Amino acid sequence: MSELYPIKFTPIFKQKIWGGDRLKNVLNKKNATDHTGESWEISPLPESESVVGNGFLAENTLSEIIEVYMGDLVGESVFNRFGTGFPLLLKFIDAQDLLSVQVHPDDEMAQEKYGMNGKTEVWYVVEATNDAYLYSGFNQKLTKQHFKKDIEQKTVKDTLNKEKVGKGDVFFIPAGRIHATGPGVLFAEIQQASDITYRVYDWDRKDRDGNLRELHVDEALEAMDFEVADSYKTEYSTSENRPAPVVSSPYFIVNKLHLTEKYDAEYNLIDSFIAYMCVEGRVSIEYKPGKTEMLEKGDTVLIPAVFESIKLIPDESVELLEVYIPDAGATSE
Repeated sequence: MSELYPIKFTPIFKQKIWGGDRLKNVLNKKNATDHTGESWEISPLPESESVVGNGFLAENTLSEIIEVYMGDLVGESVFNRFGTGFPLLLKFIDAQDLLSVQVHPDDEMAQEKYGMNGKTEVWYVVEATNDAYLYSGFNQKLTKQHFKKDIEQKTVKDTLNKEKVGKGDVFFIPAGRIHATGPGVLFAEIQQASDITYRVYDWDRKDRDGNLRELHVDEALEAMDFEVADSYKTEYSTSENRPAPVVSSPYFIVNKLHLTEKYDAEYNLIDSFIAYMCVEGRVSIEYKPGKTEMLEKGDTVLIPAVFESIKLIPDESVELLEVYIPDAGATSE
């Protein structure tokens, strides 16, 4: 069997009513068009499954290569838990306009209704305009009945926690937390492998055919967590040339790497694939002596679990999001 290597997948572009042009102009997605809202970087979802774009595995789907390489690709513990079903969906999202106010179900609700995973996610802001903002959670204690009335009276935004955002900000969004992003935000999204979204309010916006988009009020109210948090922004400390922990949840670990010199990444204690999303700069990945793969801003790469170490060699400076699956039993921070 041929040896594995750092794997890149062909991005899957999603046109959205709120999409812009920064996937092409900022993240170097040459084939993206105006109003491309999302670039699915690694996706296991059957209707939009990723296909390998580099090396001898090119044109194979994600599930096909997991079926062949199993634990060598995703990690033994990951393969034992998920089989050929990759557990994450990684995206870049460009919100030129408001996203709908929405919520996602947790595992229990999603399994009961659809036999699928719920959707917990994290947003990392790659770039934002000076007046950019997003909504995450509530700004006051509400009952389900009160909020249903807000939906009917179209006063939803008055109850939402509004946050000004800038480059490098992080928001952890557990299943059940209401959220939306305002215009001007370009961000990376790491989430459970699920595409279940319940729209609560869509700003009375019409699609290109003049129709209002469907809302899912009853399902959203069932899924929603009405607790009010002290803070909705995820605080983390940055450091150069070593991983900075950003989010730890049962579903994924996210670290940030800001490299200004060669870095030896050691994975011998991690029984999982590693995904890198490049959010600034460029870096050469040396995975064997004399064998490298280049990663530029907007690129995502999957490092197979069989690699115990690689070298990351930045071109002056690079910022990466490092993503992997924790051991079973990890808790959320």
